[in-house]
Amino acid sequence: MSGGEVPPWLREHLVRFEQAQQSLQAVLVQKQQVEMELTEVEKALSELSKAAADTPVYKSAGSLLIKTGKDAMLKELEERRELGNTRVTVLAKQENRLRESLKEIRAKIEEATRGRTQPKSN
Repeated sequence: MSGGEVPPWLREHLVRFEQAQQSLQAVLVQKQQVEMELTEVEKALSELSKAAADTPVYKSAGSLLIKTGKDAMLKELEERRELGNTRVTVLAKQENRLRESLKEIRAKIEEATRGRTQPKSN
């Protein structure tokens, strides 16, 4: 093996590191989208709670606006908020696992490049 050639076991760690980085990026984008949706739901709930019980309420269904009751809309928004909070929790756990995985892989790569020997497999 020449001095500049990357050994297969190190290349494997580098590929795993890159994949974990990409997965983390995807999770972060999803989490941000869900958090933005939650912000919108919170705003809608806030405005709807200020409205009188007999105020006409409309919800969007594609390019249509459909008339609905205030109570039904409140219930739907509460369900969306609950689902969004659950999704954020799940994505946060995935984010933490991926960050830990990246830390472990980075440590193995650094250990391997310092000693330039194959590390012990776990």
